[in-house]
Amino acid sequence: MPFRVEPTFAQLLGQTDRALVGMWVCSTSPLVAEICAGSDLDWLLIDAEHSPNGLESILAQLHAIGPKPALVRPPSGDPVLLKQYLDLGVQNLLIPMIDTPEQALAVAQAVAYPPDGIRGVGGALARASRWNRVEDYLSRARETISLFVQIESAEAVRNVEQIAATPGIDGIFIGPSDLAASLGLLGQQDHPDVIAAIETCIAAASKQGTKLGVNAFAPALAQRYLAAGVNFILVGADVQLLAQGSDKLAATYLGEAR
Repeated sequence: MPFRVEPTFAQLLGQTDRALVGMWVCSTSPLVAEICAGSDLDWLLIDAEHSPNGLESILAQLHAIGPKPALVRPPSGDPVLLKQYLDLGVQNLLIPMIDTPEQALAVAQAVAYPPDGIRGVGGALARASRWNRVEDYLSRARETISLFVQIESAEAVRNVEQIAATPGIDGIFIGPSDLAASLGLLGQQDHPDVIAAIETCIAAASKQGTKLGVNAFAPALAQRYLAAGVNFILVGADVQLLAQGSDKLAATYLGEAR
């Protein structure tokens, strides 16, 4: 029986006129991922760059969240690793630390089969094709994948228009933390220079007609970027919510007794 593939995140962005609001899933727990997926948020980001996620835990989380739209961020754009993620059934990738259009093109080629790219062919063995149950998977595999790259350095901001225009890139995502560090403003995501760089990227993406997202946990910054026209945004994280919530419980019930 042919297997229906879910729409990609890029396709979902193209079907709405509002920003899609999501959160990070960093705990590596399928149960936590399932809880987060049960919210009314639009999407999730499963992180493997700064979280201890391996192939097995990512697969378990994909199972747990079901049809909830999810991007997965690998630790790098290594083509061998991307091949494994794609074969695992990851449909939407966010690649960190892309500074140049050449790097963007390299990851675009890594997610496409020849002759357009260099992805290794193992469809019959992989969950991506549901073990050959997805009809004509090899010929239309790229249609089932969306690729986003992360702008998070001063160099990347300088190159943002060319990166956004790179063939095979479905959108860009701004990482304010590393961007602030690159600008010599470590930990100052709300610094005017960081905000100005992000708004430069928003304008450049709009000019190119490229979808753009941003990370913004501070509500005032999130609202500012939403007003500026971002297409998708991350506004919190599972581990952050748990840490803050448990601290609040301790403060409420223990107070000075600690």
